[in-house]
Amino acid sequence: MAEFVIVGGGVYGMATAWHLARAGAEVSVLERKAIASGASGGPGRRGVRANGRDHRELPLMRAAFPLWESLHEILQCDGLFERTGNLRLTRREQDVPAARAQAAMQNRAGIETHVLDARQLRALEPHVEAATLGAIFCPGDGASDHTRTTRAYAAAAGRAGARIREAVEVVEIIDDDARATGIRTAAGEVVEAARGVIVLSNWSVGDLLGPRAAFPVWSEAFQVLLSRPLADMPVRHVVGHASRTLSLKPEAGNRLMISGGHRGHYDRESHVGTALPDAIAANVAEAVATYPTLAGIEIETADAGHLESVSLDQIPVIDRAPGCENLWFATGWCGHGWAIAPVVADLLARFVIEGLRPDLLAPFALSRFA
Repeated sequence: MAEFVIVGGGVYGMATAWHLARAGAEVSVLERKAIASGASGGPGRRGVRANGRDHRELPLMRAAFPLWESLHEILQCDGLFERTGNLRLTRREQDVPAARAQAAMQNRAGIETHVLDARQLRALEPHVEAATLGAIFCPGDGASDHTRTTRAYAAAAGRAGARIREAVEVVEIIDDDARATGIRTAAGEVVEAARGVIVLSNWSVGDLLGPRAAFPVWSEAFQVLLSRPLADMPVRHVVGHASRTLSLKPEAGNRLMISGGHRGHYDRESHVGTALPDAIAANVAEAVATYPTLAGIEIETADAGHLESVSLDQIPVIDRAPGCENLWFATGWCGHGWAIAPVVADLLARFVIEGLRPDLLAPFALSRFA
């Protein structure tokens, strides 16, 4: 028996386990596949950005930036975060007022943000298409290696005493008189939890907690493309777009990561995702339209094998399950939960240990959908 059982071996499961184990709790983590095999792994890097976020997430990002800068030292590993700056491009006149409002909001939240005109933008990104009107720029944003980060958290959690088990599928939360007492696995094993259960298994949270609450969350298989090495890399920053389904990140070996929201197909029975030719072509076309010098770019890797959880209002749901005082969950990351993971995991561990919801997590309660 453990004090706490965590379901899910992604970044949230491993980081929360680390915080709980450091606080002296006995923790067991159960992962259906392998550590970082879901949305916390895969090709390329994940963005660590404040730019373009919902106002409710900005305080979390402000708190997360110092953690990202020192995370490799805390977790005793090689560097995990690169500060690249993030540009959110604007091409249509109707998007300019919203961009200015977003920038003003981010500055009020303590996130350094600049509104760039076309000339200022081209000083930073000289190869961007001529029709681009400008951008909002967050110089503090960056990118991190999500697989290495998740595994570094797992290693640190293990050193702190957490027990981590892979290839264990959880199929049921066991409760008695409004208290979670453990979980049942697909093999029929019962793992008891003396103090509580924390479900952090991303898209499957709704499946496990569905009988207790209606979750306005669904899953999507967002594709990630990696190019073959380019002779010259025209993209200098992490780049998003106000009116195109597009995100660009320069990667190691002069490769370019192209993502941003195009969907692949995911088979729930086999747990295999497939990038679709039309979606690949559409994403490449948007990249080339934004950076014309990318014409002729070749794709080396097309991945849609990692389901992401998406919430109705595009921000996470982090809460205690209704009617069960010691059952916590988090889901609905909407493809951008990565950057806030270091601070949210810390806050969630405090929520679990102290029983009181931290103020920074209040906007993410399930009750907002009531």
